[in-house]
Amino acid sequence: MRAMLKLELKRILKKIKQYDVIVIARHISPDPDAIASQISLRDAIKLTFPKKEVYAVGTSVSKFKYYGNLDRIDETNFTQDALLIACDVPNASRIDGVDKSAFKEIFKIDHHPSDEVFGECDWVDETSSSTCQMIIELLLETGMKLDRKIAENLYLGVVSDSDRFLISYTSAKTFHLVSKLIDKSQIDFTNLYPYLYERPLQEIKFHGYLSQNLNVSENGFAYIIITPEILKEYGVDPATPSNMINDFSNIRDVYVWTFVTYDEKNEVYKVNIRSKGPVINETAALFGGGGHKFASGVRTHNKEDIPALLDALEEVCRKYKAEINDVE
Repeated sequence: MRAMLKLELKRILKKIKQYDVIVIARHISPDPDAIASQISLRDAIKLTFPKKEVYAVGTSVSKFKYYGNLDRIDETNFTQDALLIACDVPNASRIDGVDKSAFKEIFKIDHHPSDEVFGECDWVDETSSSTCQMIIELLLETGMKLDRKIAENLYLGVVSDSDRFLISYTSAKTFHLVSKLIDKSQIDFTNLYPYLYERPLQEIKFHGYLSQNLNVSENGFAYIIITPEILKEYGVDPATPSNMINDFSNIRDVYVWTFVTYDEKNEVYKVNIRSKGPVINETAALFGGGGHKFASGVRTHNKEDIPALLDALEEVCRKYKAEINDVE
């Protein structure tokens, strides 16, 4: 397994060396792992190969400005001889900022389960806590350069996507790689946490609203539907709930919890789903979504999908609770 991984990473490095123009993308509605992985990889490639043109693209998100600036590009300038690397993207339809058909070659670096193949150099590790963990491994194993800022971004990406090393995908390897990153870069990681967890007052109040209005069933399923009116009342945007859903992981006797947010501007329902036991990505897939076994999501324009999805998740919890009771 170790030999196969080294071969995989060497193949990625060879591909990076092959192209003078490289564009790095990530998924729509990005989280810290997506932003940090793409910007860190861009900066590491530029640091290691200063003559290459390397761009990180996608819609800018003001709350993530700490990680660095994104680039604007004209794809028509390098259609025939450019490489696209997609970070933290399981499905090509979710790539943000570019048209993948404009590139000579593409591959992905991702930790989400998916059968969709991007290219011959695809590197997918479902056991990884985050895509940032994978970028750390890539840089350390191949000898690519990194500086303090790159290391800080990667650390924050791992901490965020692993929910402070609490999720089940956190492993000894996660701690080993993060430890090596800290040793190599000498970052002061204790001063980085405010960039992830410090929130304006209106978001704290909104968090209180979520707590007060969460619906919890006898089967251990919790959900809340967040309307545009509620978002406006608390002065938060449609991306805010997704950044808070992991905060609700410690509710006793709740196995699955879901936030349904209607994004009025894009006319889409964004559904964030988390689990402490039942497998949820299979249910999410039935409604066009996906993700990990215990952390998934759905985006749908169809209002009728929402009650059907909530009913399906309720049933998942009912079966899970029955299985637990049978064992006990």
